Amino acid sequence: MDISLGFAAGVMLAASYWSLLEPALEMAAGLETYGENGQWAFLPVSLGFFLGAAFVFMADLVMSSTGVTSPVDLIDKKVETDSESPLPELENQFQLIGESGLRLRRGFEAGSEVYSIGEQEREEELKKKDSWRRIVLLIVAVTVHNIPEGLAVGVGFGAIGRTKSATFESARNLALGIGIQNFPEGIAVSLPLKAAGFSTAKSIWYGQLSGLVEPIAGVLGAALVSFIVPILPYALAFAAGAMVYVVVDDIIPEAQSEGNGKAASWGAIVGFIVMMSLDVALG
Repeated sequence: MDISLGFAAGVMLAASYWSLLEPALEMAAGLETYGENGQWAFLPVSLGFFLGAAFVFMADLVMSSTGVTSPVDLIDKKVETDSESPLPELENQFQLIGESGLRLRRGFEAGSEVYSIGEQEREEELKKKDSWRRIVLLIVAVTVHNIPEGLAVGVGFGAIGRTKSATFESARNLALGIGIQNFPEGIAVSLPLKAAGFSTAKSIWYGQLSGLVEPIAGVLGAALVSFIVPILPYALAFAAGAMVYVVVDDIIPEAQSEGNGKAASWGAIVGFIVMMSLDVALG
């Protein structure tokens, strides 16, 4: 689980720059809206990045306030109530009775052991729910990240013929590159789900669901190319901010929490290299 979360963190960090921030800066600079030489291109990118982080922060607050901490909660939300411990009453009885108090005392000690086991089980349940919350946020971040990528592909095809550089070949290569670099992103979602107890089929299915928004956004980008282009830098940076916030606030702390920090760190390095290599090699 920790290694897979580390891998996901590495993939998301690399994707946030090479897939999102770098093209966002280039697009903003090319619009000539932010200075003749694009010297103010960092403004829309910074704003989008901040709003993306704020979006995940607010989503986290909403999930915490509503008690939705796992996919199970979305289907069947249960309210758990802790029963009051009878231990103080047993202790009082022990003080009042003589010989029988000794037997009560022995029962009290046995009850304490059972009580501590119950406490431990509750702590493990809370930890599991907190882990689920992080996985849900990871899926949200990857899904949000796929929206501007889909818009970019749609814009690429919708803009064919508008400029000399806007050709079918360039749009096809962009779609192919984004499609291939989606493989490690799907793995970044599926691996933590599999490690958390989902079946292989369900882990793959939910990994695919996080990418279904991309073709929908592609159609939208192609249909509204003249309107989408000016907001693409904001959308790309928004997705990058969401991903980086999830990595820093949730995934890395979770991967380090069980004493497997070194293994998780190496998982992050491998994930970063894989994603960086695909992004750079495929343009």
